[in-house]
Amino acid sequence: MGANALRFAIPMDFDLKDLVHTRLGENYDLHERHVNRTLVKVLRTIGFDKIYARAEGAYLYDMDGQDYLDFLSGYGVYNIGRNHPTVKQAIKDVLDLDLPNMVQMDCALLSGLLGEALSKHTGPGRDAFFFCNSGTEAVEGALKFARAHTGRAKILSLEQAYHGLSYGSLSITHNKHFQEGFGPFLPGAESVRFNDLNELEVKLRGGDVAAFIAEPVQGKGVFIPSDDYFPQAQALCRKYGTLFIMDEVQTGLGRTGKMFAFQHWGLDPDIITLAKTLSGGYVPAAAICTRREIYQSVFSRMDRCVVHSSTFGRNNLAMACGLATLHVLEKENLVENCAKRGEQLLAAARVLQTKHEWVKEVRGKGLMFAIEFQEPKSLMSKMAWKTLHTVDHGLYAQMIVTTLMQKHRVLTHVAAHGLDVVKALPPLVIGDKEIARFVNGLDEVIGESGSVTGPLWQFGSSLVKAALAQKSGKPEKVGA
Repeated sequence: MGANALRFAIPMDFDLKDLVHTRLGENYDLHERHVNRTLVKVLRTIGFDKIYARAEGAYLYDMDGQDYLDFLSGYGVYNIGRNHPTVKQAIKDVLDLDLPNMVQMDCALLSGLLGEALSKHTGPGRDAFFFCNSGTEAVEGALKFARAHTGRAKILSLEQAYHGLSYGSLSITHNKHFQEGFGPFLPGAESVRFNDLNELEVKLRGGDVAAFIAEPVQGKGVFIPSDDYFPQAQALCRKYGTLFIMDEVQTGLGRTGKMFAFQHWGLDPDIITLAKTLSGGYVPAAAICTRREIYQSVFSRMDRCVVHSSTFGRNNLAMACGLATLHVLEKENLVENCAKRGEQLLAAARVLQTKHEWVKEVRGKGLMFAIEFQEPKSLMSKMAWKTLHTVDHGLYAQMIVTTLMQKHRVLTHVAAHGLDVVKALPPLVIGDKEIARFVNGLDEVIGESGSVTGPLWQFGSSLVKAALAQKSGKPEKVGA
C-alpha cells in the first residue's frame, strides 16, 4: 500500500458534525467577536437574531423545530429551494470521483459540460462562457470584455442600479448608500435615468461608450421598465456600436417566470452575467456568457490565453452544482411554476392594495415581488407616518418586515435603503400554502398599522429610538 493510501486510510480526528452540534447557539456571540459586529447589532435590533439549525425547500428551521417561510432565498440564490437533494448528491459524486481539480493548465470536463448545458438556454450565438465565483466578479469581467472588444472606455448604467460591491461594479452601482465613503470611482462610469431613451441616446451618440449594462428588473425596489424601453435601448446600442449587457445575476435562471428575464422583451444581449441560482446554494458559481468574437477580443493571442482569470472559477464542485441546478430547473418545471405562482401572488396581493390605504402599489415579474407603501390619509396614521419619515425613510417597511417575521415567521426584507418597499424572493418551489401564509400574514400586519397604539407601532417607536441614538452617537436600548 502506497504512502498516500495509508495517509487517507488513517481516521481523521476532526469532527465537523460534533463541532456544529456542540457550538450551535453561539452564532451571534462569535460574530460579535470575530466577524461583523455591526450586522449583529442590526439583526438584534430588528428581531432577526434567530438561530437556524437546518433548512429544506422553502423553509428554515430553528433549534426548537419551528419553521420559517423563506421569502428571501438568500437574495435570490435558492430558486430551486434550500438543500436540494439532487445538488447535494452531485457534490457527493464529485468528491467520490476524486477528480483532479483546478489543475489550471488543463481543460476540465465539468466546466465544458456546464458551458454546453447553459448554451441551450442563452440563445443563438451566445455560447462562450467564462466561469467565476460571484455576481460582482461576473460584472467586473463583463466590463473588461466590453472595453477589450470595443476599444472604448465609458460604461453606462441606470440610476439606482445594483451591480455589485467590488470596485468596478460599485462604480456602475449609482446608489449613494453603497458608494458613500468609497470614491472616487472608475473613470468613465456614468448613469442614465431609468426609462429615459432620450438621455441614453445623447450619451451613446458620442461613440465612446463601450457598454450599456442594466438589470432587466431592478433588484433594489423591483422596478420594471416600460415595455418599449429595453428593445429601443438595445437598438440604440446597435446603432452606436455599444455592447448591450444584461445583468441577470438575480433575475436569471427562472426568477421572473422565464429562464432569463431579457426573454420577456425578446432581447438579444451581447453579454449576460449570471450567478446566485447557478450555485444551487452550495458552492459559489457565476458566469459571463457572450458571443465568441467578443470572448476572443480578450483572449486574443496565445500569450493572452489567461489574461483574465479566476483561480476558483472552474472548480469541479461549482460546475457540478451548476449542472445539477439546471437539471432541477428543467425536470421540475420550476420556471413554469414561477410564472404561475407569480401571477397568483400578484393577484392576491393586489386585493391588499384595495383594502389598505397604506399600500401604494404591488408589482413584480414571476416571483420577484414588491409591495410599496404610502402616506395614509387618516389623521393619526398620517402623523405616525410623518414621525417615522422625519427619522429615516424605510422604517415603516422595516416595521412590516419585522412584524411579519415575529408573528408569522415569514422572512422578507426592505427592498433598498430609504424605500418604503418590502421585497420578496421566494423559492420557485412554492405552492398555494406558502402564498396563502405570506399574503395572509401581510394582510394582518398591514391591518395593524391602523392602531397607532398597537404593538406594530410600539416596535416602530423602538426603531425610531435606535435610529436617533445612532445619529447622535449614543448607545440605544431597543425595545425599552
